[in-house]
Order: sequence, then C-alpha cells, then structure tokens
Amino acid sequence: LSQATTEPPKKKPDPVTSETVVIWGLRLWQVIGIFAIFVLAVIITLCCIFKCRIPRTKKEIEARYAQRQAAKTYADKLDTVPPLNELTEIPGGTSSQVTEEKKEEVPTVSGKVDKAQGKKDGSKDPKKKESEK
Repeated sequence: LSQATTEPPKKKPDPVTSETVVIWGLRLWQVIGIFAIFVLAVIITLCCIFKCRIPRTKKEIEARYAQRQAAKTYADKLDTVPPLNELTEIPGGTSSQVTEEKKEEVPTVSGKVDKAQGKKDGSKDPKKKESEK
C-alpha cells in the first residue's frame, strides 16, 4: 500500500531551549528577562503613582478608617458653608466704594518710595528732571 522511497526521513525541528534564538537575535532567556524587567517596572511605577500599600497592622487599618471618616465629615460640613461672596459682604455700602477706600488708605511700596524721593527732591517736577538730562 505504501511505496518505499529512497528519500531520507524529514528532519525534526530543534527542541526549544533557553539558548534558542527567538527574535532580533536574542535568545529565549534574554527575551523572558527583558519582559520580566518591563513588567516589574510597570508594577513599581503604578505603586509609586497610586498609594496601593497594604496596611500591615490593625492600628494602621483603624487609623486609615478614622482618617476617611474625618475627611467625609469635613466634606459634608463644607457643603453647608455659604459661598465666600455672601460671607464677605459689608452691609450699608457697595463693594466698589469699600475697595476704593481701602486702596487709598493702604500705601504701596512704590508709593512710599515716591514720597521719599519727593521729599528729597523738594518741589522739582519729574518732567523738568527729564528735560534737564
């Protein structure tokens, strides 16, 4: 039924070992090492970005729970606080008049320097100074 041939038997492929060249001339163990380093780097990066540490003791677990509860109650109380502009309104006056008065009352550093130079220069005009130069 089968015919005998004089051809040599087909050569079996080499078994895959750690020294087998897989891709870009790299051996199998090198490819696995590079992949493992990449995965480890991703895990470390994610752990640094997100706080994903597991608490070690019962005390730490309770402390984190208390911290979350305190933050939650703080956020709930913040929702009940009125907006800032309602808290800062002064009755009996407009806000523009109040800001103008405050601007006039509070001297700036440059205003102080100008006053000091004015006293030193006497009655000389700044325009006259420029023309003299």
